Amino acid sequence: MRKRHPNYRLVKIHRNYTVEEIAKLFDIHKNTVRQWIKEGLETINDKRPILILSPVLMAFLQAHRLKNKQTYKPGKLCCVRCRAPRLPAGNMADYNPVTEKFGNLVAICPDCNSLMNRRVSMARIGEFNGKVDISFRKHFDD
Repeated sequence: MRKRHPNYRLVKIHRNYTVEEIAKLFDIHKNTVRQWIKEGLETINDKRPILILSPVLMAFLQAHRLKNKQTYKPGKLCCVRCRAPRLPAGNMADYNPVTEKFGNLVAICPDCNSLMNRRVSMARIGEFNGKVDISFRKHFDD
């Protein structure tokens, strides 16, 4: 199974990689690695075979992973379809406990009527008070 974000920890620190080796390491297509080079992954030089230093590859993958990461302000949940933080429809959400300390907030998106989610700890549930009316489901049982 291919992963959306390659694990940069698989890269050996004292090694240079070719495009083919990177593709094999992460189980991705060679064209994906070539696209990364177009997006800014630095190579050692313009000669063939194209070589990439492992620290440069690791830094690129870390930055690539963080590029689209969003932080959510208090009271907002992530809409699955819109992929954006929003206040839930009717300012209502359900809290479904996963463990004693944290659970998932589930609500409906006001724009597309799909599910919205956010994992939240019981210690930080107070951030939603006054903004979202939370109904608590059955408590977590071991």
